[in-house]
Amino acid sequence: MKDKLWYMSRISIFEALPQEDLLELDHMAPMVHFNAIAKGQVIQTPDMVRDSLFFIKEGKLRLYKLDGEGRQFTAGILGKGNMFGEIASFSFGTNGLYIETMEETVLCSVPKDNFENFLTKRPHLAMKFLTEFSKMLKERDEMLEQMAIGDLRSRVLHLLLKLSERFGSEQKGAFTVIELDLTHQEIANMIGATREGVTVVLQDLKKCGAVETGRRTAAVNQSQARFILGISG
Repeated sequence: MKDKLWYMSRISIFEALPQEDLLELDHMAPMVHFNAIAKGQVIQTPDMVRDSLFFIKEGKLRLYKLDGEGRQFTAGILGKGNMFGEIASFSFGTNGLYIETMEETVLCSVPKDNFENFLTKRPHLAMKFLTEFSKMLKERDEMLEQMAIGDLRSRVLHLLLKLSERFGSEQKGAFTVIELDLTHQEIANMIGATREGVTVVLQDLKKCGAVETGRRTAAVNQSQARFILGISG
């Protein structure tokens, strides 16, 4: 079994820390680990206030909002090494959102006071937090904007493109395979749509050469998807 320092070194915010800093962090701010959480569990609702930071050790989380009709709109996807939560010196903008496990997930948390004391001594780590925070906010705003103004076809394609960019596991020709089980119903739930509507759109996107789907699998031709969406790069 891998020790806790190994896992800490794989958490994205700590990648640049030398071994001695990891040892001090383990001593000053020991992480509290939680048991695995099953897929499909809501671990946060908008009325919950978390005064602590959580790190994703294994698994994936979906952040989403509900509109007035109860439809879900995905604000972001977090994977292994990402973080969420709030402390006095940092906010990752995740309060006020629902957070749901997309697969079996293991979290760990850091006691607030000790971690803030540790952080004040390492401005380079604080800058990494700010960079991560800015990136999360940008991705969340882009996702919510697309979910709010895009038609169904662009919403489905934008979601799958982002998932392939974040969780693409391998290449099959021009297609990037998304490392995540996805049914048509789960895709529909993420974008406030019906399963039937998503199925029709996926068939159309397959004809366009942008998406390939199988049983609980999806792969994206990223260059074709960006062309259809009018995204440069």
